[in-house]
Amino acid sequence: MPFIIFILIILALIILIANIKIVPQAHSYIIERFGGYYASWDVGLHFKVPFVDRIAKKVNLKEHVADFPPQAVITKDNVTMQIDTVVYYQITDPKLFAYGVERPMMAMENLTATTLRNIIGDLELDETLTSRDTVNTKMRSILDEATDPWGIKINRVELKNIMPPKEIQDAMERQMKAERERRESILRAEGEKKSAILLAEGEKESAILRAEAKKQAAIKEAEGQAEAIITVQTAVAEGVRRINEANPSDQYVALKALESFEKAADGKATKIIIPSDMQGLAGLATSIKEIIKTN
Repeated sequence: MPFIIFILIILALIILIANIKIVPQAHSYIIERFGGYYASWDVGLHFKVPFVDRIAKKVNLKEHVADFPPQAVITKDNVTMQIDTVVYYQITDPKLFAYGVERPMMAMENLTATTLRNIIGDLELDETLTSRDTVNTKMRSILDEATDPWGIKINRVELKNIMPPKEIQDAMERQMKAERERRESILRAEGEKKSAILLAEGEKESAILRAEAKKQAAIKEAEGQAEAIITVQTAVAEGVRRINEANPSDQYVALKALESFEKAADGKATKIIIPSDMQGLAGLATSIKEIIKTN
């Protein structure tokens, strides 16, 4: 009898220990009692009533990433393409996630596919390729609202790959190549234009500098000639002033006049006409004869 009691005590301890549950961080356990929802266990130590309670579902509350396979969609301009999506979601209500929908991941995949088809169906091919952010935002908003009764929050939706048909890809590549060649031609033409402008401006500035240099040289030369003329005239005036101050005789004046005639002849004249008043000067007759003989 004591042995049976000991065995029963051991069995009771084993059952009690087996029904002690520890819920780890970022998890939640759904507990059912007699087949109905009873509680949601959060992080910590919990005790499950043997044969009465059962853990119906263990829910991971971390953020999940669902990479759905490519879906065939048709754009507004009747182009069929393959698009695969990545959905980042998090379970916010374990009870709704457990009881809201059967197979929630499959339901979310189908909902994602239909939402994607509806959005892309309103866009043309070019808009689809250039409006990823818009499509992502619309899908996140629609999916978040639709999955809210399931206890799921959609944090982000991304279009992973957009794969147009092969002929469309080839046409796009040719278009991109033509666009690059056009830009290259424009850049080359602009470079040549700027080069020609710079060359013309350089020649213009060079011509201006040459003209300015000639102008300055002519000005300096004219200033030099003017200064020379002024110097000569000043010297002549000074000589005349000194002669006048010295009160020269008539003979000296006549001699200077005769020298002037000699310079005017410059060794080429055959005759020199002497004024009558100079011929009366007896002292100058010999000089006149010598000059006539010389010429």
